[in-house]
Amino acid sequence: MRAVVQRVSQAQVVVENDVVGQIGRGFVVLLGVAQGDTAADVSTMADKLVGLRVFDDAEGKMNLALADVGGAMLLVSQFTLLGDCRKGRRPSYVEAAPPELAEALYELVVAEVRKRGIEVATGRFRKHMDVTLTNDGPVTLLIDTRRVF
Repeated sequence: MRAVVQRVSQAQVVVENDVVGQIGRGFVVLLGVAQGDTAADVSTMADKLVGLRVFDDAEGKMNLALADVGGAMLLVSQFTLLGDCRKGRRPSYVEAAPPELAEALYELVVAEVRKRGIEVATGRFRKHMDVTLTNDGPVTLLIDTRRVF
């Protein structure tokens, strides 16, 4: 499971001209589900996202997590994060999980983050989405439950 996490001051996702998810301060998380991902990856990802300490404390040090600042999460499925661009010019998506599995695991991540007390807004699985955000910092992180960068 792979995620791109951006610390934001605000974000929203629009599907077919309707705002379907919107947050203020928090994270935009673009989430890709890979072949072979399991419930263990879901738990690892949820723990990592909720526990990330990338918000400034009183001394200006990145030391606070989402719950500490009353932040929310906009969680958007994005299979293209599993694109392999090493050969040729067209990415290969063979590492991406099939849509049925990917959707189920994506929904489990949403549920697990909510269980940990964080407000979660979402996009729409397998829909074209317009995601807008204001990256705060900018702070952008990569998380992969099974690989080391």
